[in-house]
Amino acid sequence: MSTSLSDQERLNRLRLTRSENVGPVTYRDLMNQFASAGDALSALPDLAHRGGRKRAIKVAGIAQVTHEMNEVQKLGATLLFVGEPDYPYLLAQADPPPPVIAAIGALHLLSQPSLALVGSRNASAAGVRMATVLARDLGTKSFVIVSGLARGIDAAAHRAALTTGTVAVVAGGIDVVYPLENQALYDTIKEQGVLVSEMPPGTKPQGRHFPRRNRIISGLSRGVIIIEAALRSGSLITARLALEQNREVMAVPGSPLDPRARGSNRLIKQGAALVEDAEDVLAWLEQAPRSLFSEGEEMLYEAPKAQTPTLSETDRRDLLSLLSPTPVEQDELIRLSGLSAQVVIAILLELDLAGRLFRDTGQRIALIEQSDEEDS
Repeated sequence: MSTSLSDQERLNRLRLTRSENVGPVTYRDLMNQFASAGDALSALPDLAHRGGRKRAIKVAGIAQVTHEMNEVQKLGATLLFVGEPDYPYLLAQADPPPPVIAAIGALHLLSQPSLALVGSRNASAAGVRMATVLARDLGTKSFVIVSGLARGIDAAAHRAALTTGTVAVVAGGIDVVYPLENQALYDTIKEQGVLVSEMPPGTKPQGRHFPRRNRIISGLSRGVIIIEAALRSGSLITARLALEQNREVMAVPGSPLDPRARGSNRLIKQGAALVEDAEDVLAWLEQAPRSLFSEGEEMLYEAPKAQTPTLSETDRRDLLSLLSPTPVEQDELIRLSGLSAQVVIAILLELDLAGRLFRDTGQRIALIEQSDEEDS
């Protein structure tokens, strides 16, 4: 069951999250291996060295994260760590969940049933109208509407759900408005809804931040509804992430003559639920599994349940020989290497901290060639 963390553990967990080469997967594996974030922090330099790192790994300092915590407090926001009681239950089921998120506004909305509604930034008038109607009608059915505060479909969904509950997940810091044209909407959501971010305050959004934001959008929601998504769009990334997180994927059909609808139409061809109104959404959810709302099972980081495996240089060498710049699934590495899952995870953790792994979607892993700078 969820427990409140001590101030020292919260500080250490934020330091671990902000340390070099520690992403959500690495954080999860570290917290599953060590009894506390403090123990994991102490182990970082040695683990990175074992993975082949030549330079010292940069561990986030106390002053750095104390400053971040103070900035969050000044903004009126709250840091929520996975495993704490107020951390969103559904998001905690993601594999892996964001180690920490900042939230500002009506935090109780994060514990209510939610649906994500995303789509084209360059939306048609019909698309905006559909997003407005769906968000409004689903809000009256007690669903909080989650989206990404982008222009177009996202903004329309947020506006329509202001009175019933909406969550805006931003790609940069929780205090950074993007796009600037949504400043007024941002301010209103801050007062009436909830803003969420996993980035430190002041962070300007970059391209690589948006897929991370999208996984939070889908992770917070029981299902994702796509309206007007082109064949190559962030909305389709959100749909793919939703499937990986065992969320429902639904799409509103559009004209085959409109490029903005080709991605959403393709989702329907591939098995996404075709929805035209809120009743369609409710009917689809009614027949879908409800295990995501079951009580009593949460994704928590606790003291290690088994002794850390002993790794040999032969194990490391054998696993390394199976890795290449071409991504391979982690389960395939376990099968081909003949090593236990615990040993493979431990070796991958070392390589990850050394900056030698690229983690693709679907637990696929590729080896990054070491640069001359790293070797020097």
